[in-house]
Amino acid sequence: MSVEKSCLYIVATPIGNLGDVTARAAEILKDVDEIWAEDTRHSRKLMQHLRINTKLVACHDHNEAERAKQLLTKLAAGFSIALISDAGTPLISDPGYRIVCAARENGFNVYPIPGASAVIAALCASGMPTDRFSFEGFLPAKTRARSQALAELASESRTLVFYESSHRIAASISAMRDVFGADRQACVARELTKLHESIQTGRLGELCEKIDGGEIPAKGEFAVVVRGANPSAENESSRELARLLPLLLAELSPKRAAKLAAEITGVSRNEAYQAAIELKQPK
Repeated sequence: MSVEKSCLYIVATPIGNLGDVTARAAEILKDVDEIWAEDTRHSRKLMQHLRINTKLVACHDHNEAERAKQLLTKLAAGFSIALISDAGTPLISDPGYRIVCAARENGFNVYPIPGASAVIAALCASGMPTDRFSFEGFLPAKTRARSQALAELASESRTLVFYESSHRIAASISAMRDVFGADRQACVARELTKLHESIQTGRLGELCEKIDGGEIPAKGEFAVVVRGANPSAENESSRELARLLPLLLAELSPKRAAKLAAEITGVSRNEAYQAAIELKQPK
């Protein structure tokens, strides 16, 4: 295979198992003039496995703007460049957006070399609906921002896919339980394609208990798939909440009223509490 001059290749690499690299990806990486990698030390292991000696150049979040300028000079000079991330498909919660935009806006060809993606791997193994889904990337690190982001997705009917790190997985699944409700179906996929791969499904409440109890270790990399909201059930629950809350608030505090209303109607505690606060505010 001969690569095209003055073009950019977006090359997917394995997310864990080195055997998942495609033959086409290996040929492209061997034949281009340079490989731009998120972490050259990490990517060098893959190159050694494939016996590829192509020059590696660091391209990450901190230098991407400068690299985008250099890219145009390189492409104009006839270079062929492959962009890779540490794992999976570049640009999916990884650097590369500025690089691709710079090439496209200046008339250079950009070719995708598809392959592994943790988003698709987790989704297809989760048992959740795959006809319509939304990839949400990483949730905010701060508690309040995380809850707010989830609240905006509470009524989303599409399947939701998230990435999460080992040190925030417990907090994120707990927040999903509180916002989406403990009965919402989900899947926690850990260390996909690696030696200790684990894919566990169940209700969010059950998954929280498994993480807290160590059955799902908070180690490695995670993809979380959450079933979308049931629109008809959501509407019925919301109507019941609107009927029930004023009655409970006449006798109880907003916190206590919201807790009971959530248990009775099936809505999340967060939604019930926000509704209770709004009802208690002076008009």
